[in-house]
Amino acid sequence: MRTNRHGWARVLLGAALAVGLAGLAQAADSGAAYGAHWKSWQARADVSDLPSLQRGARDFVGYCLGCHSLRYERWSRLGKDLKIPPAMLVKDLIPPGQKPQDYMISPMTADAEKWFGKPPPDLSLIARYRGTNYLYRYLKTFYVDSQRPTGVNNLVFPSVAMPDVLSSLEGLKIAVYRTVEVPGPHGSTLKRQVFEHFKQIAPGSMTPQQFDRFVHDTVNFLDYVGDPQRVERHRVGVWVILFLILFTWLAWLLYREYWKDVR
Repeated sequence: MRTNRHGWARVLLGAALAVGLAGLAQAADSGAAYGAHWKSWQARADVSDLPSLQRGARDFVGYCLGCHSLRYERWSRLGKDLKIPPAMLVKDLIPPGQKPQDYMISPMTADAEKWFGKPPPDLSLIARYRGTNYLYRYLKTFYVDSQRPTGVNNLVFPSVAMPDVLSSLEGLKIAVYRTVEVPGPHGSTLKRQVFEHFKQIAPGSMTPQQFDRFVHDTVNFLDYVGDPQRVERHRVGVWVILFLILFTWLAWLLYREYWKDVR
């Protein structure tokens, strides 16, 4: 009995140490120096989370619609799916000059090609094309880079042309690199810069937790826009599967009734 108790004690102690080390790693990743494991960040999008989609719609209109359109989504469809009252939709979301039956078109589309050479990409299907994890990491890995025309760069999309429009929320951070040696041709050794972590140099208006939720909600909304019928399709699909199971059972009963005398 004593041996068993000691064995269980060692197991519990090991589990506690593992949890503690994981907590320390997470705290280190969200502190002044963080982002070392950015490639493993997950968006965890959930298009059935209605409050998150409502917040994401508000955030997209406030920070993204000025440049990017959603040409396959109508304002009226948005209000219906996200259960936003028409009066609130017109007052808080729809830009002046647009109507509920219009598509979500950026007001800058007409001049963007003249200013930038080409218009900013439409984001209607960006979540389906790139994936939600890509978008989540993209929005969270901007960093200050004085060598770039916009003053920022991005780990997911190096030499990105888009400015860091969310810097006022997240704050400013720099990327810290370390030099490593890698094998080169003919047995030589080459030096290479490898990203190590981010370092915060100026705070934003949001805490890291608030900014993380902001990005999650925005990505969640873009995931919904890429396939607005998903939740309804899943709901109807359950009943379709149940109907097919019931129909199969009834067909089997009918088959057995027809063939009982033949056997």
